[in-house]
Amino acid sequence: MVFSSLLFVFAFLASNIVLHRLMPTVKGKNIIMLCFSLIFYAWGGPKYIILLLSMVFICWFFALRIEKCSGTRGKKVWLFFGCALTLGILGYFKYAVFFAENLKALTGFPESLPNIVLPIGISFYTFQLLSYVVDVYRGQVVAQKKYWLLLLYASLFHQCIAGPIVRYKDVRQDILYRKVALPELSDGIRRFTVGLAKKAVLANTCAMLADTMLPITGNLASASVLAIVAGSACYMLEIYLDFSAYSDMAIGMGLMVGFHYNENFNYPYIAGTITDFWRRWHISLSTFFRDYVYIPLGGNRCKVWRHILNMLIVWFLTGMWHGASWNFILWGLYYFVFLVIEKYIFSKIKLADCLKIPAAVVRHGYVVAVVFFGWILFRFTELDVVVTVVKGLFGLNGNSLIDGSTQILLKNHMFFLIFAVIAVVPLGKKIRETMLEKASVNPYVCTILNVFEILLPPVLLILSLMALVGDSYNPFLYFQF
Repeated sequence: MVFSSLLFVFAFLASNIVLHRLMPTVKGKNIIMLCFSLIFYAWGGPKYIILLLSMVFICWFFALRIEKCSGTRGKKVWLFFGCALTLGILGYFKYAVFFAENLKALTGFPESLPNIVLPIGISFYTFQLLSYVVDVYRGQVVAQKKYWLLLLYASLFHQCIAGPIVRYKDVRQDILYRKVALPELSDGIRRFTVGLAKKAVLANTCAMLADTMLPITGNLASASVLAIVAGSACYMLEIYLDFSAYSDMAIGMGLMVGFHYNENFNYPYIAGTITDFWRRWHISLSTFFRDYVYIPLGGNRCKVWRHILNMLIVWFLTGMWHGASWNFILWGLYYFVFLVIEKYIFSKIKLADCLKIPAAVVRHGYVVAVVFFGWILFRFTELDVVVTVVKGLFGLNGNSLIDGSTQILLKNHMFFLIFAVIAVVPLGKKIRETMLEKASVNPYVCTILNVFEILLPPVLLILSLMALVGDSYNPFLYFQF
């Protein structure tokens, strides 16, 4: 079951909100949330509920042992075994086949590869549980004594399969003492419908265009330069609109029932550096690696060679987290290279002055170009296909510059693509903020804004409904996680 489905919106989510509001106590609300979350997760694979229950039990048990242990050495031992077991389970399900494939390619052993199905969302809830155990060790949060409440935290259907990565210390108060005010319910509905429309109307159409012009399988050597450029651009739009839409919907659903999740995206495509891009893209993942890997390794408060090594480790792991394939590892290392260049070379060279071009133009063009090529590497798991696509961008495959079918496709979707581009920049947000400022002093603006806020959710819901009913193309990008 995915968020952008009629079954989820009109049956599952609606039932959850109604039953949650009918419960008079927080305990009752938590029981409702846990039941719905386990049903939601079991929908995609009932047998992996046992895995989720087991991983939560491991982290619950070891966190309690850490808290009860008086000595630092003992705490470290419990922490080590808790993290090792949790990461070991993740490693088995996510990377065992990958390592076996590479071992077989090198040695011919094993003769047959293991058949392991990746449980949906395992990377997300594993990182959440790891952050919980480490935070208990650091004394930043009190260990949860009740197993079922920790299970609720890890399995919350809002963010269990597609993020954001929520830390226990950020939602502990919500789990134990939350109250849902009507303004928050209204904000949650608005945020959810924005995310739903972003996914159902914009992201799905971008996905269709990307898959038509730049299919993952097929003879890409003959694709025209226009098809490759436009297809890659549509994929660039799709992956942001899709991923941020799921975060929007998760944040909105959380607000509807009293949970407050942190923002996960902040318009990354307007960034002026790659460093800034990663402060804006998948913020919960970036901050996880910063707080639980990068800083413990020493961060940047060390010698240059050690700082570069720390960055290398973080970006190797970032690539691995995104998928068990060499293209993801190289994608992580690709960003590592640019971040090192920014830190130690670009910071000393004023490229814009040398080119006599406004600095903002140079910075933004550089970021867009780096991210554009990065998504090509991310999209194709076969590295020879990546090479073919990059060569095709410059017409080095003997491919044509343009082709008629791509021209027609782009013309037919011209206005849609304009809306998609507008959706990835903060234009709408700035207009709303300006209207809010003026509404405080101008009653007419206040009235217009109120009408807009009332009409926006139902309009977006109707548009999403029309898109979902009229089109069965509704891809889910997060199976690899």
